[in-house]
Amino acid sequence: MPHRFDPTILREYDIRGIVGKTLFTADAHALGRAFAATLATTGGKRVAVGYDGRLTSPELEAALVDGLAEGGADVVRTGRGPTPMLYFAAATLGVDGGVMVTGSHNPPDHNGFKLVLGGKAFFGDAIQKLGQTALTLGAPAATRGQVSQHSVFTDYVVRLAKDYDASRPLTVAWDCGNGATGEVVVELTKKLPGRHVLLNETIDGTFPAHHPDPTVAENLVQLQQAVKAEGCDLGIGFDGDGDRIGVVDARGRILWGDQLMIVLARDVLKHYPDAPVLADVKASQVLFDAIAEAGGRPVMMETGHSLIKARLAEIGAPLAGEMSGHIFFADRWYGFDDAIYVAVRLLGVLGRAPETLGDMLDRLPPVFNTPELRLPCEEERKFAIVEEVRERLRKRGAEMVEIDGVRVRTADGWWLLRASNTQAVVTARAEASTEDGLIRLKEQLATELAASGLNLGKD
Repeated sequence: MPHRFDPTILREYDIRGIVGKTLFTADAHALGRAFAATLATTGGKRVAVGYDGRLTSPELEAALVDGLAEGGADVVRTGRGPTPMLYFAAATLGVDGGVMVTGSHNPPDHNGFKLVLGGKAFFGDAIQKLGQTALTLGAPAATRGQVSQHSVFTDYVVRLAKDYDASRPLTVAWDCGNGATGEVVVELTKKLPGRHVLLNETIDGTFPAHHPDPTVAENLVQLQQAVKAEGCDLGIGFDGDGDRIGVVDARGRILWGDQLMIVLARDVLKHYPDAPVLADVKASQVLFDAIAEAGGRPVMMETGHSLIKARLAEIGAPLAGEMSGHIFFADRWYGFDDAIYVAVRLLGVLGRAPETLGDMLDRLPPVFNTPELRLPCEEERKFAIVEEVRERLRKRGAEMVEIDGVRVRTADGWWLLRASNTQAVVTARAEASTEDGLIRLKEQLATELAASGLNLGKD
C-alpha cells in the first residue's frame, strides 16, 4: 500500500521526527519497504539493522525489519548499540546496506533512521526519493526476505581496542550520557591500560543525567567535575548514538571539534605527508593553518557529516571532521564517524606524547570567537537572506569563501553566515585575534543581517 511520510521527517542527512506526532511505526514499516525497493535497483538484497537505547527504538526496529523483509530484503539484525557499531556491521558483514534506528542527540521523544547504501552515506536527494518510492508501494515482494540475528558487539569492541597504540597509561573519565555507547565503553575500557572512571554508562532512553549532546557546554559539567575529582588526564563524552565526541582536559577545559582535530591531524600527518585533511566551514582558521604547518593540505568543506564522509572517500583523505564533533578516520579505520574510535586514537596520541592535552591546548594561538549563533528564521527566508548578504558583499569586493553560505575574511579575522540544512535557522560565527577585533566582526555581521531584516542579538 502507498504510504505518505510527514514531509518534516525527511531531512538532509537522515529521517527524524517526534514519535506519536510526526513519526510512527507505520513510517518505519514503509521505510523498510521503500529501502528494500531502493536496494533492489542497485542489485542489493542484504541489509544490516541496528537500534539505539531510546524507549521507542525496539518497536520501530521491529516495524522496519518487517517492512524490509516484506519488500524482499534479507535482514541481519545486529541488536542494540551505537550508530558506529551498525556502520561497522555494514562495512564488515558483506551486506549491501544498513539502517540504524536512532534519535541521535535529540530529546527523548524523538527518533529516526540513518542509512548506508553500498558502503556510502545515504542523504540529500536519496532520502527525498525514498519518500517518492513509498508513495508508489504496491503488493509485497513475491518472496519474503529472510531475517537473521548476528551480533557484532564483541568483534567491534576487539577491533576498537586493536588500534590503541601507546604504552603510557592514562586516567580517563568517560561520560556515556545514558546513550547507546554505554555497553561498548564498559567492555572497551576493560581492554585498555590505565584507570577508567565511567559515568552514566547504563543505557536509559529517558537520559536522566543530562541531555546527550557533548557539543553543549552545560552537558559536560558532570564530566568536568569527575575529571577534577578523580584527577583524570582528560574526560570524554558522547552523544546519544555515539557518532559525536566531546573532550575536556585535566583542568576541565573543553576542546571543541576544531581544536581536537588539530591534535589528531598533527599525529596522522606524520604518516601521510601532503595528505588532504577536511574540516567544515565553521572551523577555526587555526585548524586550517595547523594542518598546513603539519605538512597537510587543508580542505574547507560544507557543513554536514554525510557530505564530509562522502568527500573523504572521494579524495582519499585520511582524516576529516566538523565542529559538531563528527570526526572521520580513514587511516586504519573505515571512514565513518565513530566517536568511540576517535577516543581510542586520542588516548594513543596522548599516551605517546611528552606533553599533556592541556599543554597542547595552551600552545594553540589565542583567538577570540563566538559559539555557533543560531538565529531563528522562517524556512522559506533563510537561504534568501544568505544570498542577499552574498550579493552585497560581492558588489563591495569582499574577500570571502562561498562554499557553504559566506565566510568573510577581514584584517581582524573572519565571520560566517550560512542557512541550516536541518532547521529553520541561519547560523553565524565570528573569530578574531583580539577582543576588539571580534567586536568589529560582530558589528559587521549585525549590519549585514539587519539589512536583510534579521537581528543578530546580543551574543
